[in-house]
Amino acid sequence: MLISRIVLKNWRNFRAIDVALSDRVFIVGANASGKSNFLDALRFLREIAKPGGGLQSSLSQRGGLSKVRCLSARKDPDVEIEVEISEPATDIVWRYAIGLEQQVRGNRFPILKYEKVWKDGKLILDRPDSADRKDELRLTQTHLEQINSNAEFREVAKFLESIRYLHLVPQLLRSSEIYKSPAVPDDPYGRNFLELVARTPEKTRRSRLKKIEAALRQAVPQMRDLTDTKDEAGIPHLEVLYEHWRPKAGRQQEDQFSDGTLRLIGLFWALLDGDSPLLLEEPELSLNAAIVKRLPALFYQLHRKRSSQVFVTTHSWELLSDKGVGAEEVILLTPSPEGTRAQVASARKEIRALLEAGLSIGEAALPYTVPSSLEQFELFS
Repeated sequence: MLISRIVLKNWRNFRAIDVALSDRVFIVGANASGKSNFLDALRFLREIAKPGGGLQSSLSQRGGLSKVRCLSARKDPDVEIEVEISEPATDIVWRYAIGLEQQVRGNRFPILKYEKVWKDGKLILDRPDSADRKDELRLTQTHLEQINSNAEFREVAKFLESIRYLHLVPQLLRSSEIYKSPAVPDDPYGRNFLELVARTPEKTRRSRLKKIEAALRQAVPQMRDLTDTKDEAGIPHLEVLYEHWRPKAGRQQEDQFSDGTLRLIGLFWALLDGDSPLLLEEPELSLNAAIVKRLPALFYQLHRKRSSQVFVTTHSWELLSDKGVGAEEVILLTPSPEGTRAQVASARKEIRALLEAGLSIGEAALPYTVPSSLEQFELFS
């Protein structure tokens, strides 16, 4: 299943956007244009659908409805999210949509203005219903999060629950003893990445580490024998053998790995870990430009083998220098006084003309993400 379209209204940076999505989605824009917030709309739906999550918890983690509402919202302040989900193998198309508003009286809870589900164009859920109107507290929860209410569209709930996000921060992994604060739900920054590896069934774990080692050796030629191990206290570690002038080489654990090596290991593991949509923020960080140039091909190979979808936010010219990346795969975010606009790059005739002239999508589209006043930028004067 793939997310083939997203509609956002009053969600964070976005006053109103409606964009089609491909198997690979590259999201580009200036700083603070909303790239992370675009992904967060999908994370929000995931958190509603997952066990132990739900609408109220997901909004509370974000500071409440007022914190996710677009600053440009005025007379029509309701927050709305809609996704279209396609099953290419069966030609089934789902649509899930929610509208959120603040309770007028009482505890002022955020509540559902509506919740709708369509299957192949047929409306199969339409809230509020008569039971909701009799008891408004029912609107503090979605049917998406309720097993006894989502039987007709449980495929949608399971799919949204399966969305994955990983933005591995090497410092958290390398020096975990320093960061003792409570873990963020779902561990999006990889603090417990080593525990995740250790919990994976042995056969699967060994197979993945072998594949990751083979890929890493292209980037770090002197490295071999990537494996997992545990110390005397039972704490899991990753370990590699680095070949050098000594005949027996030397073994190193993750606290001695470079940032780039750790980020590559996390990226490769995430790409191998399931076939559900994967959300990646700036995967080019800490990586050599030559490696970054090969990432789009890696994402393509993953989709071809698993039919999985990858969402990538990026500022990287190198990543988008791959001539195989089409304009229909790139979402261009443009800030404005009335909220960030979003459009598929192929919708701009100037970009299409540049691609027809032989430029890469990076050369054609990224100049449109540069702030117009940047030439006046000075650090000190």
